[in-house]
Amino acid sequence: MNAKDQRPVEINECDVLIVGAGPVGLTLANTLGLAGVSVLVLEKLDSIIDYPRAIGIDDESLRTLQAAGLAEKVQAHITPDHWMRFYTASGQCFASIEPRTDEFGWSRRNAFIQPQVDAILYQGLQRFPQVQVLLGQELQQFSQNDSGVSAEIKDSSGQQRILRAKYMVACDGGNSLIRRTLNVGFEGRTKPNQWIVVDVRNDPLGTPHVGMHCDPERPYVSAALPHGIRRFEFMVMPGETEEELSKPENLAQLMRKVVADPDKVDYIRKRVYTHNARLANQFRVNRVLLAGDAAHIMPVWQGQGYNSGMRDASNLAWKMAMVVKGQAGPSLLDSYEQERRSHARSMIHLSEVAGDIFAPESHTAAKVRDTLMLALNAVPPVKQYFAEMRFKPMPRYEQGVVLHQTATQNQGHKTPLAGLLNRSGDTPFSRLLGLMAEKKESLFGRLVHGLEAPQPSPIGRMFIQPKVSTPDGETVRLDDLIGLNFAIIAWGTDPSYGMDEATLSFWKSLGARFIRVMPVGQMQHSSPTREGVLTIGDAQGRIKDWFGAQNKSIVFVRPDRFVAALASPQEVSSVTRQLAGALHAQLPSTQEAFA
Repeated sequence: MNAKDQRPVEINECDVLIVGAGPVGLTLANTLGLAGVSVLVLEKLDSIIDYPRAIGIDDESLRTLQAAGLAEKVQAHITPDHWMRFYTASGQCFASIEPRTDEFGWSRRNAFIQPQVDAILYQGLQRFPQVQVLLGQELQQFSQNDSGVSAEIKDSSGQQRILRAKYMVACDGGNSLIRRTLNVGFEGRTKPNQWIVVDVRNDPLGTPHVGMHCDPERPYVSAALPHGIRRFEFMVMPGETEEELSKPENLAQLMRKVVADPDKVDYIRKRVYTHNARLANQFRVNRVLLAGDAAHIMPVWQGQGYNSGMRDASNLAWKMAMVVKGQAGPSLLDSYEQERRSHARSMIHLSEVAGDIFAPESHTAAKVRDTLMLALNAVPPVKQYFAEMRFKPMPRYEQGVVLHQTATQNQGHKTPLAGLLNRSGDTPFSRLLGLMAEKKESLFGRLVHGLEAPQPSPIGRMFIQPKVSTPDGETVRLDDLIGLNFAIIAWGTDPSYGMDEATLSFWKSLGARFIRVMPVGQMQHSSPTREGVLTIGDAQGRIKDWFGAQNKSIVFVRPDRFVAALASPQEVSSVTRQLAGALHAQLPSTQEAFA
């Protein structure tokens, strides 16, 4: 044995080991840090990645960053209300995605520059003495048993170290070593065509949105980004290579499609990408969990790869914190896969469909698409359907930490678009849909599949985030009053009033927030509540509208802002007991509650 082999092995221990310092790993580390969990973040590179990748961040991700205490800082690098418009080869707009609502407290579509936001996430970890980042350290192998995970890592000098953790999260990308070591399948498809991405400074166009130019000769994207950056993406045609396209004369030929003088473009970088659509067969193997690209990768066309990873971090962080702190049993982590995997599949499907519509496989299909979409765009309900981004499948958890009502549900209804398609019969619309079917089902039919759904219950869906008034007269976003906690929110009444001592003690042990909401004008004349109940004013009237659509007046909101259950004031204790079961948590005994 040589001297190098005889060097002592340093052992580091933590609650959670996160492998990969990308946005998902950094977000998860920040959120766990706020929860008081000890974390080691392992990154094989010597620094976090500094080149642009994702360019779209949605309202759900901004809400996740808000929960991590960083949303305000990233606003300097975000362009809100970033519309996406689709154009025919002749330059005619046939669809425009322009959501203008802010149900979750932030604008729904936003442009951003990922390295700048990643840097904020990285710097945010300095707030937590129990969170450490190990750069330039590569995972070699790992093992797990009933007590935890042991990981062997190595730095660039060859020095080895052992890390031990209660749990490990694989945020190590689409080629995840951890996923492959676990023999977890990663099924899906790779598109045969590639795209060359060109980022430039000193935006040569200056228009503020995203243009999806569906030219069958060579589809391309033009996207305005913050700080005068613009991204162009051009399809790589058969027989072309990255090396050839990157030559100045060929790149100038590409850019001549979009700028007046390609010789005056200030290039940042050029890179060729292949679009993949893949989903891991499982997201948890005992004490190891997969998140972000390690669990799912998808084409870029709806900007959901980054945002799906952020949903993973938001869903997993609070559950992992409860488990490692002994507030819930390990089986709670099973709900992560139950809740996230099906929605990740839906986002992959949406991204594939959007790509197929943007760049169909033949000129004939492109002409049919243009004719159909221009016709549909003339129908106000259809135009509104696309503009408001109603086609985006929002997360709704059917299993996991949710208590779905078994009582009478609202009857199903058909959306205007579904009704239109059902009434079309043997019309030009229906014949055009048939022509678009190059496979078993049409591209457009796939996009609107499932529209005839029942009126959605709020259970398993994200709760709204309006602005509210505090007793001190401030106007703030609702989440800023909740923090990384459960919230029991009631309209007009004390949500804790009907709770017995055991259930009240249970929620207090978790740090839950009890919130009573009322019209702002009533706050000065409100009746007394139990100690610890916060009374707030419904500054925008949205919470009243939300409760007005329900048949229950108390909502149980999870730390990731999803609705876990609804209850009437007299049901809060029984519902709490059911939720404790879903959380794999124990309620205190009567003696403990009174102690």
